[in-house]
Parts: sequence; structure tokens; C-alpha cells
Amino acid sequence: MMTAQSNAQEIKPTIGKIEVFDKKMQTIVDEKEAIEILATGIQWAEGPVWVHDGSYLLFSDPKQNTIFRWSEGEGLSEFLKPSGYTGKGNYSDEPGSNGLIINNNGELVSCEHGDRRISLMPLTGGGKLSIADKWNKKRFNSPNDICQHSNGTYYFTDPPYGLPEREKDKKNREIEQNGVYSVDQNGKVEQVISDLARPNGVAFSPDEKMLYVAQSDEQAPHIIAYPVKDGKVSGDGKVFFDFKKQFPDANGVPDGIKADEHGNIFAGAGDGVAVISKEGKLLGRIYTGVTTANCAFGEKGYLYITASEYVLRVKLKTRALAKTKI
Repeated sequence: MMTAQSNAQEIKPTIGKIEVFDKKMQTIVDEKEAIEILATGIQWAEGPVWVHDGSYLLFSDPKQNTIFRWSEGEGLSEFLKPSGYTGKGNYSDEPGSNGLIINNNGELVSCEHGDRRISLMPLTGGGKLSIADKWNKKRFNSPNDICQHSNGTYYFTDPPYGLPEREKDKKNREIEQNGVYSVDQNGKVEQVISDLARPNGVAFSPDEKMLYVAQSDEQAPHIIAYPVKDGKVSGDGKVFFDFKKQFPDANGVPDGIKADEHGNIFAGAGDGVAVISKEGKLLGRIYTGVTTANCAFGEKGYLYITASEYVLRVKLKTRALAKTKI
């Protein structure tokens, strides 16, 4: 059963703690800041995005094939179902949407596992449009996460998590690589990275000179940084952060990632959100105690976190990129 805290004046339950590994972490979040529980009972919370025009949060539950909405005044409600698979019957364990963004025009863009595409939907209504569903006439595996350059080009990851048999799915799989793709304003799709085992989260640095890709591979749990020039990946990637070295006893791999205005990276990984400086140094962790998938910056300094059955938030001292109000 899903529940939500909906009254702005009500004291919300809390979970976890802030862990400080470097004094710079104190400039990002107070060590005593509470991690509030906003909603619970979700099967697998993913892909959060804050909608400024209306001041509410959207997030995916790929297992329930649903996008949910949360706001301070109204609490939790169903926003869109089906969210990522419009076919008949069961398709996979995670058929719904995953990563969500609000694009440069204020429209909702979704990574859809089951329908294996990137879709666009005006929040004012009017239905969905398909931005991309194929590369070289072959269907994607299951688009997972996405970001957009200021020039309008989207970058998204395409691991096998949403396929019925995942990487072993010979029946449905058409593309061998778990790639990273771009799609420009004219709909041209390019495979820009092809050598990652499990690409997952994706985000630009504030100056858009780097594209960060999270690799959810237990053997190589890395965030990799790729140089970007004129809106295009322009060289080989380098390991920006190695989770195996920093958390040798943990089983977590990086999932969703976001950058703040200073270039710090917030990465859902294992049982919390790792906070990493733009130089690649681990500053601290927003420890939730449960498997943590992703995060998104909202208004008033809040970071919203999707973690297993929970939607959480914590007040930060930093903020997101310029188009996110605080």
C-alpha cells in the first residue's frame, strides 16, 4: 500500500543520515540535516524530475508501468499509466518508463523500457510523440536514462534491464551493444559510445564540456567522463570515479547521476547518494540505508531521492544548474 506525507506543516518521518568524508561536504549539506520520507510503498522508485511549472515531482515505477506525481500540498497520485509499455499482457519485470527529464521546451521526455523508445509528451496534454526508437533500423534494448544539451540534442543510455531476459534475451534483442546514443533536433540518431557493459545514469557538467556516464557493472562500477565539443562527444572517456576503490566492501553500483552548479556529482549507488567533487574526490554520502537509484534537484534547495520503495528529500546548501529555481 502506497502512503504519502501530504501536509506541509506535518512533521515527516525520516530515514538515514548524512555522512561527511571531507570538510567540503559541509558546504553542500549540513551534517545534521534530516532525510525526509515523502512517500512509501512504491515497488521500485526511479527517474525523478522536478516540474517547475506547478511545483511538483514526477517519478517512474518501472515495475508498475506508472509515473507518479508528488506535491507538498496534494501528496502522492498516479500521473500516467501505462508509462512505458502499451502492449498487451506481461512483457518484462520492468516494462514502464525509467529516466525522465523536462526538456528545454518544458515538455516531459521519458525513457520507455517496454516500448523501447524515447518519447515526448506536453504536460498540457495532447499525447505522446516518439523522439527515437531505432538505430540503424534496429530497435533499442530498453532506454534507461537521459539528459539534454542546451543545443537541444538528447543523450541517453540503452542497457538491457527492461528486456524480458535482459542481456540474455536473444528473441527480442536487436542491438548487441549496450550503447549511449544521441538524437538531435532533426531526429538523427547516433551511437556515440559502444564499449560499456552497463551504461546507466547520464549527465552533463555545468559548462557542458563533459558528459558523465554511470556504469552499473559490478566488475567496473565507474562514472566515466567523456569530453564534449560543440555539443558532441569528442574523445575517449576516462574513469572519473571508481566505486570499487572508494567502497571496497559495498555491493552498490552507480545508477542515476546529477550535477550541481559547482560541478559536484550526486550519484545514486548502493545504499545512498554519493557526493563527489568535480575533481573526482568523494566528499560524503547521503545515506538512506536502502538501495538508492536516482535523484533530482527541486526548488527551495531540496534534493529528491528515489530509493527502493521510498521517495525522499533532503535540504541542500547547493543548487542545480541555472534553469532549476531554489
